[in-house]
Amino acid sequence: MLFRDSLTTLVTSAFLVALMTACGPTSDSQTGNGQAASMTQQKGGNDIFGPYRVVQDWPQPLPDDAHSHDGWTWGSTGAVFAESPDRIWIAQRGELPLPEGAEPWTPYSMLNPFRGNATGNSDGVSAMCEPTSQRRGWERRWEHVIFVVDGDGNLVDEWPQHDALFGQLPCGRGPHTIKMNPYDAENHVWVIDDQLHVIYRFTYDGELDHTLGQVGVLGRGPNTFARPTDIAWLPDGTYFISDGYDGKRVAKFDANDNFLMDWGSEPVDPANPGPSEFNTPHSIQISADRRVFVVDRGHQRMQVFDENGEFLDMWSFREDHWPDGIRTLVVDHLITEDQHVWVGDAGLGRISQYDLEGNFMFSWGGPGGQPGQFGCPHQLSSDQESNLYVADCFNGRVQKFTPLPNADQAELVGQIQRYSPM
Repeated sequence: MLFRDSLTTLVTSAFLVALMTACGPTSDSQTGNGQAASMTQQKGGNDIFGPYRVVQDWPQPLPDDAHSHDGWTWGSTGAVFAESPDRIWIAQRGELPLPEGAEPWTPYSMLNPFRGNATGNSDGVSAMCEPTSQRRGWERRWEHVIFVVDGDGNLVDEWPQHDALFGQLPCGRGPHTIKMNPYDAENHVWVIDDQLHVIYRFTYDGELDHTLGQVGVLGRGPNTFARPTDIAWLPDGTYFISDGYDGKRVAKFDANDNFLMDWGSEPVDPANPGPSEFNTPHSIQISADRRVFVVDRGHQRMQVFDENGEFLDMWSFREDHWPDGIRTLVVDHLITEDQHVWVGDAGLGRISQYDLEGNFMFSWGGPGGQPGQFGCPHQLSSDQESNLYVADCFNGRVQKFTPLPNADQAELVGQIQRYSPM
């Protein structure tokens, strides 16, 4: 099922707003109570951040306690998880060197001249762990791969003991996703490493508790993966892994880490992919009625299954009438407690809201490297105060957005599900 005509909806809404503004404020007689309308209208503007404002210079520069950060900046940041407004987990693919003369901690997207996307790849190696003909002549360094900041962006915790874990041969690339099981009273932290084909489960204080997969071993089996990307849970601890760039499947495990089943395959006809056929199952979420929603990134669509892999529904993120030059690339999604689907679109540089049936509801944002813009909204998270966090892997940063005063609550990214004692 295709979602509603999003572009038409946005254009129509913009026209109605413009028409209302042109007609002027409501007269006394039109208010029905003899009082003039109190709303002050703003002239101009573009409202590109929707109901939010972007927090400048967040997070704060990391301290130089262990080593100097002179000449270094944030790496390709693919993962963020807001445990609370004062504990925001960030996982980045190492730190990147700045060119001579660049201001400290300048995000890669804001370098002038532009130096390309922030990258977690080794020099001369592609994201698929294959040699490339072009060399950069520099490497990232494995520092501050996993750390935690407070609401002001100050460092409050870090796991330096695990930095080297993500740089292992044959071509470690760093974390893809960081999450906490919303039904887990022990608050384990899960980190998915797509390039090394493993999923790590850590205790809350950073002890490695369990590893799914075999480091550097690509495969499709009970304990081998092919670039896994994301994870989601049922209340009884059963979990699902989207696997992934090369695996073309969803794998299901019980609460004791026993493999139960998997489903999905490559398309028989790549030009006409069917249900349960994947290009890149890149993001996975579960609704309150236990439906499993999987972003099929390369096919620009959402696929929906029951918990046993039975296909239920599918919708496209691309409108049939779009010109070929307009390309959507949804890379992440949330299903919030109010049962809305929010997606991060790297192609359009937008955050969009849908209902569970795939109907388009609301959208904001734009592509670019300036504060508030997006190059690759790779993981979204929200906290209990309605702040939104976006890990932007191409731009090399995490961004924080806070609600505007009197923001329409229906247009804010709702609460993610997280563990809370009864």
